Amino acid sequence: MISELVIDVQTNEVSIAFLEDKKLVELQKEARNLSFSVGNVYLGKIKKLMPGLNAAFVDVGYKKDAFLHYQDLGVNFNSLSKFLEAAVTDKKKLPSLNKFAHLQGNPKEGSITDVLKQGDSILVQIAKEPISTKGPRLTAEISFAGRYLVMIPFGDKVSVSQKIRSAEERARLRQLIQSIKPKNFGVIVRTSAEDKRVAELDTELKTLFRHWEDNMAKVLKNKAPVLLYEETGRTVALLRDIYNSSFEHIHINDEDVYNEVKEYVALIDPERAKIVEHYTGEIPIFDNFVITKQLKSGFGKTVTFKNGAYLIIEHTEAMHVIDVNSGNRSKSTSGQESTAMDVNMAAADEIARQLRLRDMGGIIVVDFIDMHEQDNRQKLFDHMRKIMATDRAKHNILPVSKFGLMQITRQRVRPAMDFTTAETCPVCFGKGEIKPAIFFTDILENKIRDVVEKLKVKKFKLYLHPYIAAFVCKGIYSLKVKWKFKYSWGMQIIPDQSLGFLEYKFFDRNKNELDMNDESLSA
Repeated sequence: MISELVIDVQTNEVSIAFLEDKKLVELQKEARNLSFSVGNVYLGKIKKLMPGLNAAFVDVGYKKDAFLHYQDLGVNFNSLSKFLEAAVTDKKKLPSLNKFAHLQGNPKEGSITDVLKQGDSILVQIAKEPISTKGPRLTAEISFAGRYLVMIPFGDKVSVSQKIRSAEERARLRQLIQSIKPKNFGVIVRTSAEDKRVAELDTELKTLFRHWEDNMAKVLKNKAPVLLYEETGRTVALLRDIYNSSFEHIHINDEDVYNEVKEYVALIDPERAKIVEHYTGEIPIFDNFVITKQLKSGFGKTVTFKNGAYLIIEHTEAMHVIDVNSGNRSKSTSGQESTAMDVNMAAADEIARQLRLRDMGGIIVVDFIDMHEQDNRQKLFDHMRKIMATDRAKHNILPVSKFGLMQITRQRVRPAMDFTTAETCPVCFGKGEIKPAIFFTDILENKIRDVVEKLKVKKFKLYLHPYIAAFVCKGIYSLKVKWKFKYSWGMQIIPDQSLGFLEYKFFDRNKNELDMNDESLSA
């Protein structure tokens, strides 16, 4: 299987597409000014205690107070609190963890009011980003994640991933980490650490320890709420979790992000740094790698997948519901069971892809086509478990019931991905009345004249729907050539599949979009 990463960096947003054999399987979108990310560590302030929920609301600088449950305080909370108290009291030098005695943890059935008081400062980490109207979900179990290791302050245990099957390798890693880790720090050894040399693991351990010291020093100079440690950018964080030797290409259309990613890959896998490529083509990067088309076909309510069969995907407040339909497949009595089995197996492949692509979480109920034979229901269950084994989100799958229903729970740490496939008319803005389309090229010419004569921009790019771009560029003496002669030779016409039929966008040489007052089109 060939894995590729395509990163589209825009002014306000970064989109990361993960392809397997050219097929889109994951999509991450993040606003470039987003300040809340899973893994960020804050010095927060207790705003309100809720004994009924056995939880507290914590001010970490977000418009909605973040939520911290008693169970998320962790076994090291008392030690962490004592450390924070010593740091706040001294204000000159960060206490050394080596000199701190490890305190006993709180009882599992304790009360939040026995541990916290309103107005207290507390070290917390984002466990879930804000979803819908809810604030972030917090944990007081602070950890610093690297490619091979996860470091946990005030822990003392070394845990090794169970996915490393060799007992000898697990014992080697446990003994190795135990001998080099700092005192009062626990470590989780990730699967990617298998067969790694001492020098590589020691270097990462020292890097994670430096993260702790450098960022905790901010406690001495700041009052809550304040960001102490910011997780790496979404691109590097995603790479850290999914990077493996099967990656063939990483395409990036922004020079700064390209340099950041190349530097990271060169650090973790020097021999393969060349797989990071800077995309400089004029066609939008998602169009070039056929991602835009896959997005528009894969995010609707109805998703087709094989020989006319299709899925209906509905979202409710409590769960996601997926209905499997055979479409125009043969419904003959003699082959009904085999047809149902064939459609259900193909549907399972597409459902596993959709869960990753849309990052659907919570409860998912799938209504498969009824199968009467228990062996077929078992095969479908086994197949779904196999294909979802590569899903990095924690999940649980229940067998298919006699009614053809399969229940899946999947961890959600970010809002489910949504991509609008319907397009609001860019000409009438939903009013239903427009000028004749034949005048559209006249409108475009007026806009080009405004760019050159009013805005004084000589070099710019005009993005158009591919059909309109083809019409404008058609012929030897095309409209494009005429406009270049008349207005500016610095104009470029670029097709963009993400635009509506009569939609357009102007960008200057610095990739800044020019506001051309689209409302005037319908005047």
